[in-house]
Amino acid sequence: MRRIDYDAMTGGERVPGAPGSSVWHEGTATAGPRTGREGSLPALVEACGPAAPRARSRRRSRGRGARAPEVWLLLVVLAVQTALSLRLVRADTAFDDEAMSLWAGHLEWAHWLHGVSIPPFPKYFSGAPVIYPPLGALADSVGRLTGARILSLLLMLAATALLWGTTRRLYGRRAALFAAALFAVLGPTLHLGAFATYDALRVVLIALSAWCVVGAGDRERATGWMVAAGAALAAANAAAYSSVLFDLIVLAFAWLTTWPSGGRLAARRCATLLSTAVVLLAAGALAGGSAYLSGFARTTLAPAPGASRPLLVLTHSASWAGLIVVLAACAVVISMASRSGWAQTSLLAVCTAAVVLGPLEQARQHTLASLDEHVGLGAWFGAIAAGYAVDRFIAAARAGRARAVTCGACVVALIFPVTVGASQSWALATDWPNATSFIAVLRPLAAHGSRHLLVEDPAVARYYLPAGRQWQRWSSTRNIILPSGTSTGGPASSASVAGAGNAGVFSEFITHGYFSYVALNFADTTALDRRLADQLHHDPRYRIIAVVPYGTEVPPLGRGTYVIWRYEPRP
Repeated sequence: MRRIDYDAMTGGERVPGAPGSSVWHEGTATAGPRTGREGSLPALVEACGPAAPRARSRRRSRGRGARAPEVWLLLVVLAVQTALSLRLVRADTAFDDEAMSLWAGHLEWAHWLHGVSIPPFPKYFSGAPVIYPPLGALADSVGRLTGARILSLLLMLAATALLWGTTRRLYGRRAALFAAALFAVLGPTLHLGAFATYDALRVVLIALSAWCVVGAGDRERATGWMVAAGAALAAANAAAYSSVLFDLIVLAFAWLTTWPSGGRLAARRCATLLSTAVVLLAAGALAGGSAYLSGFARTTLAPAPGASRPLLVLTHSASWAGLIVVLAACAVVISMASRSGWAQTSLLAVCTAAVVLGPLEQARQHTLASLDEHVGLGAWFGAIAAGYAVDRFIAAARAGRARAVTCGACVVALIFPVTVGASQSWALATDWPNATSFIAVLRPLAAHGSRHLLVEDPAVARYYLPAGRQWQRWSSTRNIILPSGTSTGGPASSASVAGAGNAGVFSEFITHGYFSYVALNFADTTALDRRLADQLHHDPRYRIIAVVPYGTEVPPLGRGTYVIWRYEPRP
């Protein structure tokens, strides 16, 4: 691959790559597909390879014909992604995070429409509770959990389409299709397409921001593009605080794709993007108040440390996105070897770094929680470099039959990531206990509106049961909710920001008969559970009324089993 003079070659029209960037392709200036092998899939993919971008004048009609194969192939990629994610939609009951988000969204709507009091969600949510939860609750109102998960699928499909559009502008059509295909079949991608949390929204907003940055191209007046990119970035940061990790990645995109057109222009665009995001986030923080800043500090700046070894975190990450990392690293080497310019090489290196950014941060925190969600977001950027690497591998073959065979082999090779991604996504989508039996037992017990319940992890029960809207009745083993709505242990009610509650406080409330029912599964707060179980065992007013299997693995009184006590005061 060699650097070429695009002005001499195209008469002033730019060759594929980021407009105005130092992204170059080997070959001639011919645009549009070849015409000898239209009937074969490799020929269609090859037709979508490096070719001149859409011209605004004499190549417009030819561009329409060239775009047809790539659009159909993109639709095939999206169809495969849809089919693989849809099979996960009903694979299991709601995960704790899904249940918490959708339950909070319904309460937010009740608060806005009817003035109902709600818990202090901003103090312990890891994203603004007024963004995704209400949106997910709308989908949940239409189709329950299935509807909310299908909403996530639509968002992930949009992210794949944006990846295709971004890579196409940077490195051509063939690279775009392979990038989209590799991302679409990743285990984390398929899982997020059937997971009703803010993660899919975060991915598509970050993707939209990067797409706008690249879409600005070499336009002299691209302020609107950069303002849109900044707005999307701010929305992503507000929806999921952890997405701030990728702000530097988007800024690097803005700088590196503009730098060949001039350092002053690059600086101006970065300043526009950054100032837009900062202003919008500052306005949101002022509107939300100190509770949002407190929640950001609790969940993002000082999260609860985990107990997982860093090597285990990195091993899990490699099993999900190892192929993307390897191909992205190859892209950097190819760019360096071909002397494509520091801007292109740096951009590919940034894409590669984005894949490992989330795993490294979680390895530092010693936690596996939400690891696949972070891997999925980083893989969006890594797939850009991976698509470039595949494209360069195909372009290295001699034009004609050899290149068609090479392209066909790469298409067939996609069977491997499809198989692995399908298997991994199923494991991710069924990695928590099925709560069907537990909900069935708890439903009649929670139907009495005056009774307080202590449930180790109440999020799933509150989501499925109508009594869940009476949130003052539900306490967890992390804090106790009083009838007024305040809590004994502060605002935190999730494992990500709080550990087990104070055993002495719980013992006192149990002694006074505050809870009509106590349900423990000896999983998340095991030490506290055992102390409370011992107290309940020796208190004649409490008796075990049910031992409920929780999931498929049911060791005696261990993980996978809920033990339920009922308070029966004696005269």
